[in-house]
Amino acid sequence: MKKLMIGNEALARGFYEGGIGVVSSYPGTPSTEITEFLAKYDDIYSEWAPNEKVAAEVAFGASLGGKRSVCCMKHVGLNVAADPLFTMSYTGVNAGLVICVADDPAMHSSQNEQDSRHYAIAAKLPMLEPADSGEALEFAKASFELSEKYDTPVLVRMCTRIAHSQSIVETSDRVEVADKQYVKDAAKYIMVPANAKVKHPIVEKRMQEIAEFSDNCPFNRIEEGKSNEFGIITGGVCYQYVKEVFGDSVPVLKIGMVNPLPANMIKDFASSVKRVVVIEELDGIIETFCRTLGIEVDGKNIFSPIGEFSQSIIADAFGVAKKETTALETAVPVRPPMMCAGCPHRGIYYILSKLKATVIGDIGCYTLGAQPPLCAVDTTLCMGASVSGLHGFNKATNDAFSNKSVAVIGDSTFMHSGITGLVDIAYNGSNSTVIILDNSITGMTGHQQNPTTGFNIKGDPAGKINLEALCRSIGINRVVVVDPYDLKESERVIKEELAAAEPSVIISRRPCVLLKTVKKNPSAKIDADKCRSCRKCMTLGCPAISFKNGKAVIDSTLCVGCGVCEQLCAFGAIEG
Repeated sequence: MKKLMIGNEALARGFYEGGIGVVSSYPGTPSTEITEFLAKYDDIYSEWAPNEKVAAEVAFGASLGGKRSVCCMKHVGLNVAADPLFTMSYTGVNAGLVICVADDPAMHSSQNEQDSRHYAIAAKLPMLEPADSGEALEFAKASFELSEKYDTPVLVRMCTRIAHSQSIVETSDRVEVADKQYVKDAAKYIMVPANAKVKHPIVEKRMQEIAEFSDNCPFNRIEEGKSNEFGIITGGVCYQYVKEVFGDSVPVLKIGMVNPLPANMIKDFASSVKRVVVIEELDGIIETFCRTLGIEVDGKNIFSPIGEFSQSIIADAFGVAKKETTALETAVPVRPPMMCAGCPHRGIYYILSKLKATVIGDIGCYTLGAQPPLCAVDTTLCMGASVSGLHGFNKATNDAFSNKSVAVIGDSTFMHSGITGLVDIAYNGSNSTVIILDNSITGMTGHQQNPTTGFNIKGDPAGKINLEALCRSIGINRVVVVDPYDLKESERVIKEELAAAEPSVIISRRPCVLLKTVKKNPSAKIDADKCRSCRKCMTLGCPAISFKNGKAVIDSTLCVGCGVCEQLCAFGAIEG
């Protein structure tokens, strides 16, 4: 049956058809939907894990137990999963094991640009990269076969455009795969030095065998052109751009297995054209490989290693006339990212900004507290870094600024990798105040459940972490819960905990306003006669509040009646 699917749905369908038994992932754009689509199949086991390292280890354990398994994450998540990843390359697998990673060129929702092909090379693992939804389904199914044939985990690389664009796929029935029997094998699975030394040569030999396969596999192909003046080596989304610009006028070597690369095929292709151009987003990995083969190519001397490519960028590089486009008559206004109207994080950030606190931030919706007019975040590094970063900051300054410095971290991020930082604070004793912004969901990636919500990936009741008890159990004696909509009480608590001479945790608890279960209050209104145009309400940065004709105005279509702005107005002009 033919269907139109986004790449992530097609990948999920391919894994399902290929006999997957277990998927464990951590949500991260642009990879999130893969696992969400897999969770719709009730005949497989699906879960959100606390972080990518745990997810990868769960997938490995499931493979060990005999079921084909998958773990999905975004590119920075692969950093977290790198520890088990590199050693899984040595142990190999029992049932097929696939790690799917989605890169985010142009950083649409990420803190860095990262080319995950480097991990495939460094960990000595095969990597496939589909160029459309059809290939995503095909490669997903084939990845299990590759994994079991060569006794290795297989990486599948997606990118934002392939993950979220649609194309035609042809679905088929699921292949029912018998569970593989687990056989105890200490030499294979126990990676103490003596065993690992034996396994390394096996890994190298395996990669040589897969390289021979790459030269003849269906994932890599040469497409003839009308001229041999130059040929293009490309893959992934860049292949789509190349075909749109050149059609069949230029020979193309389309790479689907990006590690190991097909050396002989590349040599044959290069010998058939007068000039070779490599077009690849981010780093020049194919280009560098070509040079090691003694092939002169153009690549990053023409194309940037930064950001996404497009049809226009490629057309401009070759002087090709662009296809006609129609511009909008009116320019689309820029809409910077901001916290939603009624976001429970806004009140806390308003107080921290008012107190001129140093705020060590983290990854999530609350990163938006860095935006004007709040400007309440000093630094954001990676998942969990706020807590351990605050500890280091306070140790370096001998707690001289501990009464003015805090860490902010969301509930999901705290479960991901904030706990160990808090353990460090309790164990090594810095006078640090950590604010856990508990909005009862994983917000920025689209409302996924996490261990603090009490529900699993399917929405069924699940074990729920008690944050207060957890913090106390690791040695934090001062733990207090506040409602961030209550500015006066929240400010009192923050001041009190900053003044305390020991570590403390403040849990700011209020569900994300976008959750379907959250009841909205009637919109607030402005009494124009009472408004003194002081603009105090504007300091919140709420998108529902604006100024027109010298008076504050509240957009009733955006306002959820949180009451925070009402607490700021000294003239009683805001009525709930």
